[in-house]
Amino acid sequence: MIITTVKQAVTVVQKNGVKAQKLYDHQEALVNHLTFQPGARLNTHTTPVDVFFYVLEGKAWIEIGDERMAVETDSIVESPKGIPHALENFSGEKILRVLVVKTPKPQ
Repeated sequence: MIITTVKQAVTVVQKNGVKAQKLYDHQEALVNHLTFQPGARLNTHTTPVDVFFYVLEGKAWIEIGDERMAVETDSIVESPKGIPHALENFSGEKILRVLVVKTPKPQ
């Protein structure tokens, strides 16, 4: 059995109030845990594989293509490959935690 906690996960990005930690990295999928400080934003970008975001804690603005919606805890948002997407913590006081799953793992 392999168990990885967020506390022991490797930090892969930490800038502009966003911290990304790798929780699972296998050929079939990549899972990152993102923590956003209040007001932090992950700028618009695309991925070569499908992605879904699971909001663990807080409220987020999530943009997928031309759509922008407020998303709350315990929600999953799908983002098809090649479609621009962005995430933002619009809270002025609380952190936002999001699980990001890319499948299959990008090459």
